[in-house]
Amino acid sequence: MKPVNALANVLEAILRNVLVVLMVGLVVAVGWQVISRYVFSAPSSWTEEVARFLLIWVTLLGAAYASRHHVHLGLDLLVQKVSGRAEVWLRWFTIAVIIIFALCVLVIGGSKLVALTWELKQHSAVLGIPVAFVYSVIPVTGVLICLFALAPATTHEHGGEA
Repeated sequence: MKPVNALANVLEAILRNVLVVLMVGLVVAVGWQVISRYVFSAPSSWTEEVARFLLIWVTLLGAAYASRHHVHLGLDLLVQKVSGRAEVWLRWFTIAVIIIFALCVLVIGGSKLVALTWELKQHSAVLGIPVAFVYSVIPVTGVLICLFALAPATTHEHGGEA
């Protein structure tokens, strides 16, 4: 499992930095929207669309990052009540469900959505960028969640489990 853990650690570090950049971009876009609307009385046309797209990316990639550190929403009441083999089996069952969901919904479904929007040549209204580019974060998130489910999180200064 060491190569998987090493890859997960590298991708986690990259993901952390990407999330910081995306959040800064989101704050700048929303800040400029507020300033242009209320200070200059001339709302910027592009900031709303940029903010919407950045929010999509931050939300999905943030979910992958949260899954790496086991801080995502989860119901672990049953796991807390069992021990030994039952606990190990239940944890592996949970990992399997997470991977199946991520593969079916995010990777396969997201890839189909990206392919469809690319084939239909859909572009965003204001920026004119391909919507497939915006949606491409969905299968990427699915792959990250699958990888992070297979690689146990290590303790970092940013939190996480050992």
